[in-house]
Amino acid sequence: MVDVLENKRAATRFRILVEIADRQPAVSQGEIAEAVGVTSQAVSEYIRDLVEEGFVEKEGRSRYRVTKEGVDWVFQSATDMRRFVDHVTDDILGSVQEDAAIADADIDVGETVSLSLSEGLLHAAPGDEGVATGVSTTSADSGEVVGVTGFEGVIDLEPGHVSVVQVPTVRTDPADSGADIAATCEDVPIVTAAGVEAVSALRDAGVEPTTYFAPGEVAADAASRGLDAVVVATQDTIGRVTDALTDASVSYDVAK
Repeated sequence: MVDVLENKRAATRFRILVEIADRQPAVSQGEIAEAVGVTSQAVSEYIRDLVEEGFVEKEGRSRYRVTKEGVDWVFQSATDMRRFVDHVTDDILGSVQEDAAIADADIDVGETVSLSLSEGLLHAAPGDEGVATGVSTTSADSGEVVGVTGFEGVIDLEPGHVSVVQVPTVRTDPADSGADIAATCEDVPIVTAAGVEAVSALRDAGVEPTTYFAPGEVAADAASRGLDAVVVATQDTIGRVTDALTDASVSYDVAK
């Protein structure tokens, strides 16, 4: 177990060192006491011990700096805590995490199920033939929602692609691109619009957008779930769209 998690004194030393490092060189012991939740006298005693141990250097009245040794101790303690947190979230909680899926057939509670993605939604089918499996936490009839935990394996998924179509703003001459937009959107499950002009261009092309809220983020999420998407964006909104797609590491192309 990490010292700062099992030992209250070590935890307080850690927090005081962090507060000193954040405020140095002018250090108010009263502010540190308020932040840490101890008395000013206790902070003074901790700082005196830290100075004696070489973790903190006193430069004058109310002026302190964390030494290299103190930084090394804080860094090592933080690294140990990070490893412990990773162990809790990945090894312990990860195995008991529950998610919802669509049952592809009747499923009993406690049954091993194979997991897949279809139309961007998690599906569960009885049996362990799939590359990703879990255990049902509820029973469900075919088509109903079933709880799943104990995930193992990785779902085989081909990421979707996003096509970004650029349209003029209201301040520029309109272009007759309705036919191109209609062709681009044909058979694509997710179509989003960035800007009023983009919504109008889609409707002129006979296409109703899936949404015009957070279009880049929606398209990126769809692609991450294996769905292709189209984003129609005005010239002054296209940057925000492509930034969202880039941040999500989504494959996309931009057509004018």
